[in-house]
Amino acid sequence: MKFQIKKITASILLCFGLSIAQAQQSNDASKCRYVKTATGYLMVLREGDNVIESIEKLVKEEKIPSGNFTGIGFAQEVIFGFYDFNLKKFNPKTFNKVEMGSITGSIAWNGEKPSLHIHGVATDEKFNAYGGHILSLKVGTGSMEVYITLNNGKLERKVEQPLNANVLQLPCIK
Repeated sequence: MKFQIKKITASILLCFGLSIAQAQQSNDASKCRYVKTATGYLMVLREGDNVIESIEKLVKEEKIPSGNFTGIGFAQEVIFGFYDFNLKKFNPKTFNKVEMGSITGSIAWNGEKPSLHIHGVATDEKFNAYGGHILSLKVGTGSMEVYITLNNGKLERKVEQPLNANVLQLPCIK
């Protein structure tokens, strides 16, 4: 009898614990990720969010023609890339559990897809700083704030040779 009561109690506690965990996940998923401001948007991303995917999703949803952004916050992982002009590709380097002291970037389009160009500086617990072109960025413990300022017109990026680099195209106005 005592064994059955312990087993039932353990089952109830397990179910209760799972319900709390599911409610927390559902609560995190339902949190607002961005709001409209007078000059653009403010995003607040949470632990585990993919920063690049989140910005691209906002750009698509809100049909942002072009803009620029800045950000700060904690990163679970950032991958910086240094462009090798001879090989025409980025050499990646990964850093984990860092604070993003600065993120800056621009928003344009490449055909039907948003095209982001992002640079940043990250610091570790010893205050060593690392930076460069951001290839990937995931939010760590805490949050990341991204402030987006809109431009008037749509801008495009196109791959230009001989660098094989995605370059912002400016419209010639006469």
